[in-house]
Amino acid sequence: MNIQYLTSYDAPVCSNYVPVTDGDTLLAFFGVQRDFSGEAPPEAYPTDLAPFIRLVNGQRTADAGRFGLLPPWRREVRYGTHTYNARSETVHSLPSYKESWRYGLRCVIPAKAVYEPRYNDDGSNERWRIEKEDGTPFGVAGVYTEWVENGEEKFSFSMLTVNCDEHAFYSQFHAPGKEKRMPVFLDPEDYDTWMSCPVREAAGFFQQWPGPFNAFAEPRTPRVPKVPKAPQAPKADAVTKPPKPTPAPKPPPPPPAQGDLF
Repeated sequence: MNIQYLTSYDAPVCSNYVPVTDGDTLLAFFGVQRDFSGEAPPEAYPTDLAPFIRLVNGQRTADAGRFGLLPPWRREVRYGTHTYNARSETVHSLPSYKESWRYGLRCVIPAKAVYEPRYNDDGSNERWRIEKEDGTPFGVAGVYTEWVENGEEKFSFSMLTVNCDEHAFYSQFHAPGKEKRMPVFLDPEDYDTWMSCPVREAAGFFQQWPGPFNAFAEPRTPRVPKVPKAPQAPKADAVTKPPKPTPAPKPPPPPPAQGDLF
C-alpha cells in the first residue's frame, strides 16, 4: 500500500526516503543478512513497508515494518500518515510513542537518501535529495512497535527528529517561518549502543548531524495516467455470415373429402 497523501511537497521533515533494500549493502554497512529487494519500494512513503534494524537477544536483525508507527490502540495502517516522524522532545510523553520509548523499542532505519522540501524566493518549493557526501547510507534513529496479528508478527516504526534552526546546511529546508528539523542521523559506531542503552541514556543521541552532505533537486517522477484501450476493429479478412432465412410457414392441410349421403 502506498498512500501518497500530500498534494505538494510541503511536509514536516522527512516524509519520504530511499530505503536500503539490497542484501549486500545491508550486510556491509549494517551487519544484517537479509534482502528486501522484492518487499520494499524504491522510495518509502508513510504506511509503506520498509526495512528497519533492531536488537534481538543482543544480535542485530532486520525486519520489514510500516513507515509510520502504529500504537497498540491504533493499528489501522492509515494512522501511520500522522506518525512517521517522532519529535525527540516529546517521544517520551506523546501517547503514540511513549510505550515504545518506555520499553526501549529503538531501532536503526537504513536510508540511501532522504528527501526534504526547499523553498524558493517566490514561495514555490522543490523536492531535494540529501545524501552523505561519501555515498555511504544513513542510519536514522527510530522507535518501533511489534505485535502479532492472525499469527503473524508485524512491525511499524518512526524516524526521530531534532531541531536544526541553526544548522549550517539543513536549516535551508522547509517552509519559511516554520521550525527547521532534521532526522537523527547516527554514527555507525553508535548503532548498537543506541538500540541497547538504558532509556535514561538514549536522549544523549538526540543531536544534529554535522555532515558533510550532498544535496540536489530531484522532483518526483509524475505518474502516467493509464490510457483506456480503444475498441478493436474487426479483422479485414473476417467474413460475416448472413443470417439464416426464416422458413415460410407450411400451409394448413386441405379438409378431408366428404362422401355422398345417398
